[in-house]
Amino acid sequence: MTNSTPNSGLGPSERLLLVVLAALLAAGLLWFRGGLNPEAPLERLARQSLDLPVALRNGKPTLVEFYADWCDACRTMAPAMETIEARHRDQLDVVLLNVDNPRWQPELDRYEVNGIPQLELFNGAGEAVGLSIGARSLAELQALSDALIAGEPLPALAGVGAVSNLNQPTEEVAAAESSAATMAGPRSHG
Repeated sequence: MTNSTPNSGLGPSERLLLVVLAALLAAGLLWFRGGLNPEAPLERLARQSLDLPVALRNGKPTLVEFYADWCDACRTMAPAMETIEARHRDQLDVVLLNVDNPRWQPELDRYEVNGIPQLELFNGAGEAVGLSIGARSLAELQALSDALIAGEPLPALAGVGAVSNLNQPTEEVAAAESSAATMAGPRSHG
């Protein structure tokens, strides 16, 4: 009786090559997914954020980002948001609210979030002073943060505006609505 095993047709060098390729693919996948720490920058920031009511009452200006894990623009902006939070931790609160978390539905309604990323900007007294729609570079986030910290007007950036004043004269409201009708919608941040 002879013991026969199926011949795979691969020699020792081919098997070694396959093992090396598999190890490289696994290492590449691990690197692509963020290394051994599976928590992405968005998750880290959201987890360490103050609760919004606390942030709005502690005397520091606050930058609130409405985001989603699946949002490419949000993920692209996350390292810059981490940098802003680290640079200004003692001067500015950075709060992240995930639009897919039902806990934040009242805030989504209150701030009329219908596109992401959306930043809501508050002064040290917790008063809304502006908003920003769309992804922001580190330089833009730094300019917004600097203005909030200094209590100065927000920089003139595309997609950044002051909070609307409900007591505007009728002509200004009509002009603003006409202008807004021709602008791209907040979901067009592609």
